[in-house]
Amino acid sequence: MSGLKLAALWVLAITMIAIGVLHFVRSKTFVRIVPKYLPAPLTLVHVSGFFEILGGVGLLIPDTRTWAAWGLIALYVAVFPANIYMLTDNISLNPNKPIPRWALWLRLPFQFVFIAWAYWFTR
Repeated sequence: MSGLKLAALWVLAITMIAIGVLHFVRSKTFVRIVPKYLPAPLTLVHVSGFFEILGGVGLLIPDTRTWAAWGLIALYVAVFPANIYMLTDNISLNPNKPIPRWALWLRLPFQFVFIAWAYWFTR
């Protein structure tokens, strides 16, 4: 693995582990962005956080890297409705600090960057 790919692997893995941990430490924050039509928002936050941690750790283990990358891709697709919900209902992680509308629009295609990033590790 090239130095660039190894660095990208570690950045993605650490990012996913950190965000996953935040799903447990700051659950209420993430519950805010679960679309209202989905049941059991706290459970969904904890499940997604668990799989973010699992995916991040899995990327670091050569024998599980490919499966972890595919799992993260599935996760990015699964949480995409939350990004759309944030945009359409102008939801912010912090109610006292609204996210600018342009940033919410930018977040939508950025999800595809994460998908491509994880896909890089399926090979």
